[in-house]
Amino acid sequence: MSINTITDPELAWQETALCAQAGPEFFFPAPGSSTREAKQLCGACEGRVACLEYALTHDERFGVWGGLSEKERLRLKRGRERAGRAGSA
Repeated sequence: MSINTITDPELAWQETALCAQAGPEFFFPAPGSSTREAKQLCGACEGRVACLEYALTHDERFGVWGGLSEKERLRLKRGRERAGRAGSA
């Protein structure tokens, strides 16, 4: 019996991620559906910050990642970009 292990350090958070215990439809709901339950699960997950950073770095545009929806991640990313430009000015 083989055991799947993640060898990429960037993805190590996935080994203990709570989302692995839920189906993908939980984190990729139909348009207009609630993301509340997915966000609650993310809030209890020790890999939440790494998951969010992964999604931001890889421009994940769909689903709940790191406890944030697509729109919330976009706002966060834009805010970081503005802060970076202001800090370098």
